[in-house]
Amino acid sequence: MQSRYSKRAITYIVLGLGIGFWALLIQFGVVPPPASPIALAANTERPLLSQAELTDVIAAIEDGFPDPHDKVELSEAEWKERLNPQEYYVLREHGTDRAFSGDLSKNDGVYVCAGCNSLLFDSNTKFDSGTGWPSFYAPVSEDHIGTSRDTKFGMVRTEVHCARCGGHLGHVFPDGPRPTGLRYCINFACLKFIPRDQLPDAAASQLAESAD
Repeated sequence: MQSRYSKRAITYIVLGLGIGFWALLIQFGVVPPPASPIALAANTERPLLSQAELTDVIAAIEDGFPDPHDKVELSEAEWKERLNPQEYYVLREHGTDRAFSGDLSKNDGVYVCAGCNSLLFDSNTKFDSGTGWPSFYAPVSEDHIGTSRDTKFGMVRTEVHCARCGGHLGHVFPDGPRPTGLRYCINFACLKFIPRDQLPDAAASQLAESAD
């Protein structure tokens, strides 16, 4: 009888340690939180934009990147019309892409919000974190992103969102490279990549000014 209870106790201890280790992996962005079956079904690999998609984004910023203080507020129905299912899941429902489910190459250019085309990150700050998600050590400007306290899944993390539309981007962790020591762990679905040599003149000028 005592042996049976001892084995049960050991099983519970091992199970508890396993759950604790899994929680730590989520905490530091190594694995994503659990997703619903619907989200997993919708979560297909996200490549670079098609030429048609890229043309649309470039047209949207022809006169420059939008002001992050010019807030975008839409109804849920309007967001569902604007975004594809995976973009909606990540940006509006605070979902998480599967690791390695999109393009991780470091191409020369910038990343804008998939929800509102606000400028978010420059490829110059992108690095390979080994986590399977796009990682940056800094945004283009602190004005373009916002942060909030995330206490889901029994842990405390710092969530990152688009300052213009409020869309969920990912989380920021204090384990990145120099010069900031930060790692912005960002979902694939919330980003749209624009090659630097295809930026309209007005947008390119804005980007140069933000770098000064």
